[in-house]
Amino acid sequence: MDIFDKLQILADSAKYDASCSSSGSSRKNLLNGIGNAHTSGICHSWGADGRCISLLKILFSNCCIYDCKYCVNRCTNNVKRATFTPREVADLTINFYKRNYIEGLFLSSAVIKSPDYTMELLIKTVTILRKEYLFNGYIHCKTIPGCSQDLISKLGNMVDRMSVNIELPSNNSLKLLAPQKQKDGILQPMSYISNKIHQNKLIKSKLKTNFVPAGQTTQLIIGATPESDLKILTLSQNLYKKLSLKRVYYSAYISVNNDKNLPTLESPPLLRENRLYQADWLLRFYGFTADELLDEKYPNFNNILDPKCDWALRHLENFPVEINTADYYTLLRVPGIGVISAKKIIRARRSFMLDFESLQKLGVTLKRAKYFITCKGKYFDKVYKFNSNFIETNLVYQERNQLQNNTFEQLSLFDKLLPTKEDKLKCLTGSL
Repeated sequence: MDIFDKLQILADSAKYDASCSSSGSSRKNLLNGIGNAHTSGICHSWGADGRCISLLKILFSNCCIYDCKYCVNRCTNNVKRATFTPREVADLTINFYKRNYIEGLFLSSAVIKSPDYTMELLIKTVTILRKEYLFNGYIHCKTIPGCSQDLISKLGNMVDRMSVNIELPSNNSLKLLAPQKQKDGILQPMSYISNKIHQNKLIKSKLKTNFVPAGQTTQLIIGATPESDLKILTLSQNLYKKLSLKRVYYSAYISVNNDKNLPTLESPPLLRENRLYQADWLLRFYGFTADELLDEKYPNFNNILDPKCDWALRHLENFPVEINTADYYTLLRVPGIGVISAKKIIRARRSFMLDFESLQKLGVTLKRAKYFITCKGKYFDKVYKFNSNFIETNLVYQERNQLQNNTFEQLSLFDKLLPTKEDKLKCLTGSL
């Protein structure tokens, strides 16, 4: 099997993993080296479903010893199998980078033979890039659950970000769909990475290493198991607090296998995935908690309204908010007002009293905010009454129009490529 065939198989297999991001590192270039992973120096783009497409995103291998029922690469599936060599992955990365196709590498793998054996192959790949090619660009590498801590430490000193995918939100779901995996086997490496990052920050001497400078992430599959949004969001909240994760990624379940324990879905629950991303943002930047957004009586998000609007409609006792007197954290809870807008409002009102025209000049989007605020004690001129039914009707109308115009697709590295296979091979190997 040639390198193009391998790339086609393993890039396609990697598309189900959403837990890659290219921000947060500041790895400087070295003399005669290649690449620079500055904090804001990685050029990345995002698909409509929130997936990062900036990195060379591939699996090292899709030959797996596990039989996870939801996974396309489960050992019992009759799919094309391929495995790179460390040299092939390193050469691909450098050739792509030199042609400005990518700004870094996201490398994951199925479990070959054993977790330790797989990790050693990943380490060899990264070592070639860092030591031989002197590649100083961004590298995000997956940690294989169940591998030794020594291997985690060795890999962590060479990459910018690491991730361990939880995949399933509860222990019961893990036992049902991935019985060969253990909860402790997933959480222990996450805890080790977190502690190692924290310890490294406390070291001020020359012994300090550059261990995973961009932190760690994880991924949760949405829709494969019956857990509620409340359960998923509470888990994410605990991961942020206890393990200091940079991001929790949510991946809408895509039905690729037939199994009695798996749901039959006509399409991936991408809207639900989007709602969880919006709620996740509220947890990290807006001061909300999971039990504020949802509770046992209301365990799932509204499919029509975004989580912030939904929360506001259920808590109208907190509104309307007077723009000229409300504190920063109160402003953050107003639908349509984000972190940047709230800071602008705080600064501007030191000089003068704000009205709705002033808010528009500041860049505040009044499409949602106008129903929940007053300026100088007055409502927006087109808001006739402060009433939950009136507000909900108008917001639902806006959201439905927006949802009807949205289309979703899974992006592919090979879409609409016209060159011949020979041309592609030459390009990948650097001979073109």
